[in-house]
Amino acid sequence: MALTSLIAKKFISSKKNSKFFSFISFISILGIALGVGVVIISLTILDGFEAVVSEKIVNFQSHIYVNSFGDKNLPESKKIEDFIKSTCGSSFGSITPIISKLGIIRSKRGSEGITITGIPAGYNPGIGQYVKKGNFDLNDTTSVIIGKKLAEKLSISVGERITLFSLKKDAIPSLANPPAIEQFYVKGIYSSGMAEYDDRNIFINIKAAKEFFEMQDQISGYNIRLNDISKIDTVANHLTADLHYPYYTRTIYQMHSAIFTWIDLQKKPIPLILTLIILVAVFNIVGTLLMFVLEKTSEIGILKTLGMKRKSIIKIFLYNGLYISFIGIAIGNGAALILSLIQQKFNIITLPDTVYFLSSVPISIKLFNYVLVSSLAFILSFAASILPSYIAAKIKPISAIRFE
Repeated sequence: MALTSLIAKKFISSKKNSKFFSFISFISILGIALGVGVVIISLTILDGFEAVVSEKIVNFQSHIYVNSFGDKNLPESKKIEDFIKSTCGSSFGSITPIISKLGIIRSKRGSEGITITGIPAGYNPGIGQYVKKGNFDLNDTTSVIIGKKLAEKLSISVGERITLFSLKKDAIPSLANPPAIEQFYVKGIYSSGMAEYDDRNIFINIKAAKEFFEMQDQISGYNIRLNDISKIDTVANHLTADLHYPYYTRTIYQMHSAIFTWIDLQKKPIPLILTLIILVAVFNIVGTLLMFVLEKTSEIGILKTLGMKRKSIIKIFLYNGLYISFIGIAIGNGAALILSLIQQKFNIITLPDTVYFLSSVPISIKLFNYVLVSSLAFILSFAASILPSYIAAKIKPISAIRFE
């Protein structure tokens, strides 16, 4: 072990006249730990929001949605499907024709406005994992899957009969064109935790939807999934350029821009918050080391009298500053990881899903966040240790011995 490291260790572990210094060191360590921990948890929660919201939106729709301008019906075309596949290239995952129309659901307890989505019987857009009662089975053309919020609002249970109302042929009802009215049986009830979706989206078999809306060989659009979501903008741009009128291409980020913009806005203040919190801890380190220099003035004088160079004195106090920052950063990382794992497993902190789209605080643990925050905290702490170290190195041996 180098002499400077050994002396620094002795200084840190010394109990003589160090109670006040130990208290100040504790405050400095606590400040760094709180700063690092709070920022890491903030980034973890924001990443969790983005990941969970994206996943649930994709489960309800897809990465890319191709419909028509003005939401008019499109002809169901195998040629168009093949063209979309070739345009997506190696990023292509799947393509599914869907029908999506507004309607009204009515039970014995009331009625609500909803979005009726018709999907192929064998297609599960990911909502199946959220089914809490019954099952996600649309093989029967009289089956319907509804959200938990909607079921609670209308007091609907699995197996119960409900009535759907909507327009036929997208035309105003008349004697020649009466409204679409048909009864269905609730096959399953899902709960995604996103009240906005659970309260207004129901799913039926696409064949039943075509008969219900009298659309024959028409659809509302195509849900496209990619096997690499990082290519979503590139693929969407290609589809926009290659698919001409009346086809209209949008990504989930464009369709739900308000949600993703809100998440991005939450991330922007994080660097400023990190800087402010760490600066407070930095001032604590400066104060702590200055008090340490004051306490060890006589020892500095003795070391200089014995021939220790200024460079070595600087190293000793730098080691002390780095020791304080390292302990604080380690505690902050550990606390952030433990709290994140607890929330991830037990969902202790809940949220009003009508406001935040989710029923509990989401967590996405990423090594990058820990490394980034810890690195910045360590660099700032190291910079804060330099000034007190230079002050210690400038102390004259005679003045230091007289100080004692």
